[in-house]
Amino acid sequence: MHGEPKLTVMFSALADPTRRAILARLAKGEATVSELAEPFGLAQPTISKHLRILEDAGFIQQGRDAQRRPRSLVIGGPFQDLDAWLQPFREQWERRLDALSSFLDTKVKRARKKGDRR
Repeated sequence: MHGEPKLTVMFSALADPTRRAILARLAKGEATVSELAEPFGLAQPTISKHLRILEDAGFIQQGRDAQRRPRSLVIGGPFQDLDAWLQPFREQWERRLDALSSFLDTKVKRARKKGDRR
C-alpha cells in the first residue's frame, strides 16, 4: 500500500506511552525539552531521543524563540493521515453500534407492549 511505511513510523512512534504523554502535553501548548522531561524524571538525552522519534514521524516540530527551542505539535500532517486510515474502522463500528441500538430499542418496545397487555 502507498502510505504503509509512513504509517508504520507513526504507529511505532505512538507505541511508547512516554511519547503519547508528550503529545498529550504538547496538545496544551508548546514546551521546552526541560519542561517535557520534568514529569517523567528522565534525563535530557532520553527525552531528546523520544522527541527525535516524534519529529521523525512528523508529529512535532522544533521552534525557535530567542534562546529557547520549544517543541510544538504539527497541525494536520500525520494526525490527518492517521485519522484517514482509521476512518473505515470508525464507520464500521458506528454502523455496528447503530444496529445494536436499533435492536435494543426494538426489544424494549416489544417488552413494553407485552407488559401493557397484562
